[in-house]
Amino acid sequence: MARNKYPEETVEKILTAAGRLFLEKGYEQTTIQDIVDNLGGLTKGAVYHHFKSKVEIMDALCDRMFYESNPFERVRERKDLNGLEKMKEVVRLTQEPEWASLGSQSMGILKDPHMLAKSLEDSRQLVVPRWLELIEEGMADGSIRTEYPQEAAELLSLLDTLWMNPAIFPATREGVLHKFRCAMEIFEHLGVPVIDEEMIALADKFFQMMPPELM
Repeated sequence: MARNKYPEETVEKILTAAGRLFLEKGYEQTTIQDIVDNLGGLTKGAVYHHFKSKVEIMDALCDRMFYESNPFERVRERKDLNGLEKMKEVVRLTQEPEWASLGSQSMGILKDPHMLAKSLEDSRQLVVPRWLELIEEGMADGSIRTEYPQEAAELLSLLDTLWMNPAIFPATREGVLHKFRCAMEIFEHLGVPVIDEEMIALADKFFQMMPPELM
């Protein structure tokens, strides 16, 4: 068989087809064969050449979404927002339909210890520094007053990756919202009031999209 001269095009086809199917059918209901059937003639072997499993495909999709539509980059140069407002805008952007739907589908794969470890490492390397940058900007412009910028950045990252994930800490919708109110008080005391009633309302919409088996 001829060598694929354009492997990046194959990867893009796989991710596009998988992303559409994950959003339409759900991650758990989508099989590798479903993805193959939507690749216009590519074989299952071509998929496995680039991805060892469906989990790896989901991970690649999340990476692609982060880098192509990075909410931190989208707010970085906005002159109409102070540091705290930029933080709130980042939260709002991650609740947009495509982000929220794919995010809810990806929660279940964090039960895999390898994916959980990778998610935590990505969070430490990529997300924490970006939260810290916005917190320090808020401290400079006066919208944030805290003695714990690094700690607050780390907590925000862990909040999203671990504590608010019902696949790891099972909770009802009401229980998750109660956690958000707890987090709101914690961050208010830290001097980083990024969570407010608007954020809680966004969280409620997000968790209404979540597959019932994760709750």
